[in-house]
Amino acid sequence: MTIRYWIRCLLLILVIFGLITACSSYTVQNTVSSTEVVSKDCRIVKHTMGETCVPINPQRIVTFSLPTLGNALTLGVKPLGSTFIDMLGEDTYLEGKVDSIQSLGISSPNLEKILLIKPDIIIGWNAERQFYPLLSKIAPTVLFNFQADKNWRDLFDFVTQILGKQEAAQQAWEHYNQRVKQLKVALGVGAASPQENRYQNKEISLVFIAPGVIFSEGRNSFPDSILRDVGLQRPKAQNAIAPHTQIYFSLEELAKADGDIMFVGTLNDDSQKFLEELKQKPLWKKLRAVQYNRVYPINYLTWRAGNLLAADAVIDDLYKYLVKTQ
Repeated sequence: MTIRYWIRCLLLILVIFGLITACSSYTVQNTVSSTEVVSKDCRIVKHTMGETCVPINPQRIVTFSLPTLGNALTLGVKPLGSTFIDMLGEDTYLEGKVDSIQSLGISSPNLEKILLIKPDIIIGWNAERQFYPLLSKIAPTVLFNFQADKNWRDLFDFVTQILGKQEAAQQAWEHYNQRVKQLKVALGVGAASPQENRYQNKEISLVFIAPGVIFSEGRNSFPDSILRDVGLQRPKAQNAIAPHTQIYFSLEELAKADGDIMFVGTLNDDSQKFLEELKQKPLWKKLRAVQYNRVYPINYLTWRAGNLLAADAVIDDLYKYLVKTQ
């Protein structure tokens, strides 16, 4: 073997070693960079669209849907923009709390407005799946996976995780549980005598009316869970699991809307007009809640809002109609 041969071998070894060293340095640099970003600036959160690196302390927040907006406000966080604000109108549980929050549309979010806000994080649920590719290019976007086995409490936990507000969440639940406990005492729930426990065998019906549509909220829905926490019963026809928790009635099925007490919420002027038409129907007049004059108006959006601020307003209504009225 000649000296030239050994020189070639040495050069080849040096080249191979150099390539290995370069590749190793690139891998380590990438790993270290990725780890630093995750640990210092953001954390990985799993959601319905996969995984997203969420800012540790987001300041510029956008929310989709009233439940998500209400959850953020419950946790002491005021988003810069949110959808569905234009639906609120006056005299709702969020009155005075959303004045400076920019409206971003209803069913279709206004992407141009979101761009101008320059959010750190966008929080929604799987109703916004179709917009995710565009939204995720504007800012880190996380969507809660609302399925049959998930409810409003799970959404609140999700928003709490995203915003890192566990202490505020604990305080919010303590407030809710305290109010439920006080209401149960006021209603006489658990009392030995029927005179004290006035609602022991009473059925509380929930009826919501949109233009041409009559429905109730079934098991595990937002209002149903509050009524159950308080110890109140629902009619058998409404005590059921249903898609999106909604149980629809035809005009011929108005008997399913009946109860000893009936709470009725209308969405807008058209649904209020529809309700007035229903009141003229013989089947409506046969309902025992109607006959005993125990039909009470409630705010449609509040009783279906799915957050703890709204839960406080629902409890206020229960005090108003079941404690003070009776």
